[in-house]
Amino acid sequence: MDFALNDEQRLLQHSVERLFADRYPFDARKRYTQEPGGWSREVWRQYAELGLLGLPFAEQHGGIGGGAVETMIVMEQIGRALALEPYLATVVLAGGLLQLGGDKKLQAEILPKIAGGALTVGFAHTERQARYDLAEVVATARRDGAGFVLDGAKSLVLQGDSAKKFIVSARLSGQHNDQVGLGLFVVDAGAAGVTIRGYGTVDGQRAAEIQLSGVRVEAGAAIGEPGNAYPLIERVADQAMAALCAEAVGAMAAMQETTVDYMKTRKQFGLTIGSFQALQHRAAEMVVALEQARSMAMLATMMAATDDARERRQAISAAKVQIGRSGRSIGQAAIQIHGGIGMTMEAKVGHYFKRVTMIDTMFGDADYHLGLIAAGGGLISAA
Repeated sequence: MDFALNDEQRLLQHSVERLFADRYPFDARKRYTQEPGGWSREVWRQYAELGLLGLPFAEQHGGIGGGAVETMIVMEQIGRALALEPYLATVVLAGGLLQLGGDKKLQAEILPKIAGGALTVGFAHTERQARYDLAEVVATARRDGAGFVLDGAKSLVLQGDSAKKFIVSARLSGQHNDQVGLGLFVVDAGAAGVTIRGYGTVDGQRAAEIQLSGVRVEAGAAIGEPGNAYPLIERVADQAMAALCAEAVGAMAAMQETTVDYMKTRKQFGLTIGSFQALQHRAAEMVVALEQARSMAMLATMMAATDDARERRQAISAAKVQIGRSGRSIGQAAIQIHGGIGMTMEAKVGHYFKRVTMIDTMFGDADYHLGLIAAGGGLISAA
């Protein structure tokens, strides 16, 4: 199988590399964390100018019709740069839900604004009791005339304190963890009854707690068929996990390269520490773990658009397991080789390790996904 990028994909890769090389030196990232919402509006505009915000959307919505490979290319560079902008939340998650499940009116209203950089959207789905279960939703939606009334609370909404709209999951019927009975609704961040509490996360990014109290939405704000939203949520979550795997590979590659560079300059006992055989072995192990993670991230990318939900989920769970294990192995080695400096706020390597650790926990950590694979009969079914 040929894994080489085509000419257009290589051009995209080079364009994104140049963007982050110019706009994301480590000192600049520190400044961006102090801007409203914890990310740069100027860099976001450059995302839009390069076409990154419309990458997966159709041309009539301001996009270029890219697929999972193009998303992988962008997310890997985001991981290398430790970029803070809400690309995953707005383009991959919210954009994916609208692209796959929204009606023509919603798509025409929202997707061009996302592609142009004028609108950021958050996916308000996770709840405190969910523990990675995508069907675990107790927020409610009840029909009220021609529309719906939403009540409940959402947790860890990525970049939720700077989003102008939310896509909210809510239960119309069934028990708290039934896959049947879920709906998705577009809600304005400033709507009556919406309360937002933003906070910083351990990796330098931001999230929010969202409270919904008697929030009214029109029937046209529903994405897909109310009560049958779970397959759409699962599919877009799988696409987001594939994108996160690519981001993690970018961060791990940066950790590995930074550590090797440090080994070439740091001296101990009058010698560079890179001349010590034990550390050379440790650096080689980092490369092996990185290549294992890269291979599984490619598998997740290839499987992200597969219609077979079981096959898709097993492959992406397997990638998530490897990403979690490789991220821990590479991160621990990088910190140990750097010594005490690796734990300081001034050193990049610690920030990469925090981000990779956060990626491991998003949508389920390595242990959780290993359990899913086992429950599903393994990556390759014996049948």
